[in-house]
Amino acid sequence: MKRKPPVAIVIFGASGDLTKRKLIPALFQLDKDKLLPESTRIVGFARKQMTREQFCAEMSQALAKFSRAKPEPESKAVRKFLQRISYLSGNYDDSDSFLRLKSLLAEMDEQGGVAAGQGNRLFYLSTPPRVFSEIVTMLGKTGHIADPHTGSRWTRVIIEKPFGRDLASAQELNKQVLAILAEDQVYRIDHYLGKETVQNIMAFRFGNSIFEPLWDRRYIDHVQITVAEAVSVEGRGGYYDQAGALRDMVQNHMLQLLALVAMEPPASFAANAVRDEKVKVLSAIRPIAADEVGEFTVRGQYVAGSIAGREIGDYLSEPGVNPKSTTETFVALKVHVDNWRWAGVPFYLRTGKALPQRLTEITIEFRQPPLAMFSHAAHADHEEGDRMQPNSLSLRVQPNESIRLRFGLKIPGPSMVLRPTDMEFCYRDVFHADPPEAYERLILDAILGDSTLFI
Repeated sequence: MKRKPPVAIVIFGASGDLTKRKLIPALFQLDKDKLLPESTRIVGFARKQMTREQFCAEMSQALAKFSRAKPEPESKAVRKFLQRISYLSGNYDDSDSFLRLKSLLAEMDEQGGVAAGQGNRLFYLSTPPRVFSEIVTMLGKTGHIADPHTGSRWTRVIIEKPFGRDLASAQELNKQVLAILAEDQVYRIDHYLGKETVQNIMAFRFGNSIFEPLWDRRYIDHVQITVAEAVSVEGRGGYYDQAGALRDMVQNHMLQLLALVAMEPPASFAANAVRDEKVKVLSAIRPIAADEVGEFTVRGQYVAGSIAGREIGDYLSEPGVNPKSTTETFVALKVHVDNWRWAGVPFYLRTGKALPQRLTEITIEFRQPPLAMFSHAAHADHEEGDRMQPNSLSLRVQPNESIRLRFGLKIPGPSMVLRPTDMEFCYRDVFHADPPEAYERLILDAILGDSTLFI
C-alpha cells in the first residue's frame, strides 16, 4: 500500500490563548479519536522564547483544563500526543526564522518516509490580524507554499478572524493573501460554522419536507438571532475597544447564521455551491442609511453592577480601554433581506457582553392564524392569558445544543383554552454524548480539503 505523505500542522501564535483553549485540545481529541493521520506532526511557532519541553508542559496543563476529555497530564494518551509536538521560536517578519521552520519540516518529512519538502502543510494563523499578511508573505518568500496545480502535496492556510477592520482593509488583506496563495488554499475560519447545531440548520431545513415549505414570508413573522455572553471583556480590553460588538460578532458569526437561515437550497453541499447561496443572501440585505441608524439599531455599554449574583466592573474601567471610549459592548439591529422569499420579514440581531446568561439561539416566530378562534391562551398554571402565543421554532447553538418547537394544545377541561407546549430535541439526550467542539470539525475539514464550513 502506498504510504500517505505526512501532514505538518504549524500554529503561528502558539503561545497565545486560542492555542491553549481551543487548538491543542481539538487536535488532542482528533488524535484520541484516531482521526489524525498517523504521521501528523504539530509545530508551535511564536516569538516567545521557550524550549520544546516547556511548551509541551504548558500544553499538557491546557489539556487538563480545557479539553473535553480532561485527561491527566501524565496519561498515556497525553504522552503519545505530545510526541507529535515541536516548538520553534521566531519572528514573523524574519526570513531566517521561516527558513529554520522549513528545515524542521523537511526533517519531519524524511521521518515520515518521503523526500524533504514533499509533505503536506497546514498553517494556522492564530496571531494578531496585523501580521496575517506578513506571515503569508514570508511563507511564500521562503518556499513553504506548494504549487496547487502540480504535484500531489498540498498547502493550506487557516486565517482567524477578524479578516480586516472594514471593507477596504478586508479587500486589501485578501489581495495580499491571494498574491501568494490560490483561493482554494485559503481557509477563512468562523468557528460558529463548526458547531453541530449550526450545521443542523441546513439539515433541518433541506432534509425535512415538513419545514421548508413554511420557510418564507407567508408563514414567518420574524426571525431573532441572539448571541449573548455572560462574561465581560476579561482582559481583552485593548483588542475589544478597537473592535466593539458590531465588528467582533455581527459582521462574522451573526451574519453567517442569518445567511444559513435565509439561503435558498444549494445545488449541492459542495463548498462553492453553499458559499454562492450565502453570498446571495448577504447581497440582498438592505443597507441601513445614516438617517435610519436611530430607527434600526441600538448600541450600549455595560456599567458596573451585579448580574445573576456576579459582580461586573465598568467597561470604561477595564484595562486597555480608553476611559472616554464610545465602543459598544451591546448592539441590536433590525435587518431586512430584500428578496422574494423574505420581503417584509424583519431579522432581529442582538449581541453583547456582561449579559444575564450565555446563550446563542435562533428563533423563528411564525405568524398568528388569520382568525383568532382561540384568543385566550393558558399559562403554565392554567390561568387564561390575553392572547395565544405564536408558534415558534428555536435552534439553540450554545449551551446545551437543542431544537425546540412551540405550539398550542388544549388543556384538560370543559373550556377550549390552549396552553403553549414545547417539543424538544436535545443533542446530549439523544446521542448520549456532547457534540464535538467546533475546532475539531474545522481543523479536520481543513486537513481533508473540505472548505464547506469556511468563509
